Amino acid sequence: MRMAGEPLSLGEEPTANGCDQGKDFHLAPGTDGEIPMGSERMEMRKRQMSVAQETPSSTQAQHGLGNRASNACCFCWCCCCSCSCLTVRNQDEERARRTSHELRAESIPNCEESPTPTLEEVNAWAQSFDKLMITPAGRNAFREFLRTEFSEENMLFWMACEELKQESNKSVIEEKARLIYEDYISILSPKEVSLDSRVREVINRNMLEPSQHTFDDAQLQIYTLMHRDSYPRFMNSAIYKDLLQSLSEKSIKA
Repeated sequence: MRMAGEPLSLGEEPTANGCDQGKDFHLAPGTDGEIPMGSERMEMRKRQMSVAQETPSSTQAQHGLGNRASNACCFCWCCCCSCSCLTVRNQDEERARRTSHELRAESIPNCEESPTPTLEEVNAWAQSFDKLMITPAGRNAFREFLRTEFSEENMLFWMACEELKQESNKSVIEEKARLIYEDYISILSPKEVSLDSRVREVINRNMLEPSQHTFDDAQLQIYTLMHRDSYPRFMNSAIYKDLLQSLSEKSIKA
């Protein structure tokens, strides 16, 4: 307690009843005799006013961000991972690839045009692989079997090489050679045929100046592979046996 009449010290303020508050107020730095608002109520009021001023701007900012997110485009680097434009572009690319694949598939007939084989022809298929491959009906039956073994690309490649040999126009030869390479030789193709490194090197050299014989070595290797690997299984398959039995029964009835 301070005695009555004792002068106030710097930074002290008398109370309404003349008694001391019991705490000091420090001068704000850089001011000269100005006493800052130390009241908790005033401080709380200042905070509320500050929050009230910031709320509209922050709300507008969030609203703006929301609009920008909803209207995100591929020029917005900050949201490229979830950008709807990228999704659309990926879908377009996938659709284009699918369309290209379908067009290529349509250019390859499901089977060659051929008359129904006779019983003599089907029996001859069992004599040698060459007799099977020399007739369209034999190739169709063998190709149907290869499809069940997921190796139809071997026959498709062999047939494409045969077609290439029949071309004489230089520009057509180059275009067909390019398609054959992309479809059956490229390691990126799902229809890539199995070739050794030596044959691949020969093809790469030949592709510098494509001709009707660019794939001769590769065609021979695939022909040999089908002969040794797939042909014996075809002769024991249901496809061949059912065809043979059907023709035999027709022959008997006739």
